[in-house]
Amino acid sequence: MEVTKNLHAFIWRDIMSNNCNTYFINGSKKILVDPGHRQLFSHVKEGLSALQVSLDQMDLVIVTHGHPDHVEAVQFFDRPTQVAMSQVDSQFMKEVKNPFLRIAGLDDFEPDFFLQEGRLNVGDETFQVVSTPGHSPGSVCLYWPEQKALFSRDVVFSGGIGRTDFPGGNGKLLKESIQRIAELDVEYLLPGHGEIISGRKDVERNFQMIKDQWFGYLI
Repeated sequence: MEVTKNLHAFIWRDIMSNNCNTYFINGSKKILVDPGHRQLFSHVKEGLSALQVSLDQMDLVIVTHGHPDHVEAVQFFDRPTQVAMSQVDSQFMKEVKNPFLRIAGLDDFEPDFFLQEGRLNVGDETFQVVSTPGHSPGSVCLYWPEQKALFSRDVVFSGGIGRTDFPGGNGKLLKESIQRIAELDVEYLLPGHGEIISGRKDVERNFQMIKDQWFGYLI
């Protein structure tokens, strides 16, 4: 589905299996955000094919955090496509020695460069990388000021928040991360799972609901 100009969403709707939403930016450079599970990648590939985009045309794959349902499918991309994620989660993936990553062949995975807090220029587009630990130690959110789009991934969902009971999860840090991204001017909230929220008022209401219903548990 097209969210707004040059921004497409491949929403995962199969309740029988877990996978993340994947987003595609079709601007001066082709950018994919969180390719998802390797074995469940077909819906992304089909979505790109409908847009007449092949995998070898992708310029950059951004991984917002190192959980398997967001990162596994990076294996489908070869150079010159580059892959980027935070250094903290890249190291965390190695330290936890997640058996799912070994099974998927990602135990030797190395990104081409690390995402750092602040401005990220990709072709004609400028993004803001926001460090948002809590769901994972090195989770990041991506904010696109031109479109007022926030890739909130597994930090904030429509009506919910990311889990903190996985290795490296931290409720206090997640609360602080949510407070940071709630200050951004957002028209489109693009979560890692569930439905997109469109419209500033609905985004603000979602953040307020999260503060009212969830912040008391994040300690």
